[in-house]
Amino acid sequence: MAHTKAQGAVRGNRDSKAKRLGVKVYGGQKVTAGNIIVRQKGTKFYPGKGVSMGRDFTLFSLIDGTVAFKALRGKKLVEVSA
Repeated sequence: MAHTKAQGAVRGNRDSKAKRLGVKVYGGQKVTAGNIIVRQKGTKFYPGKGVSMGRDFTLFSLIDGTVAFKALRGKKLVEVSA
């Protein structure tokens, strides 16, 4: 007999679901208060004016306005201006 019996599935055949991370609203686009701008793991982008950070590092808008990405002392900032 050239087969094995009653073994079940392969043990290492698992993968995690994609987390849908990344920039959701780009520079120059309009947002309303509460809109998610960036989903990230860790602080790849930091919040600037009009933006706040959730406990899972998600950046979201506090005000209605236009999104802008800036660099300040080596850090990438996300701002929303009215």
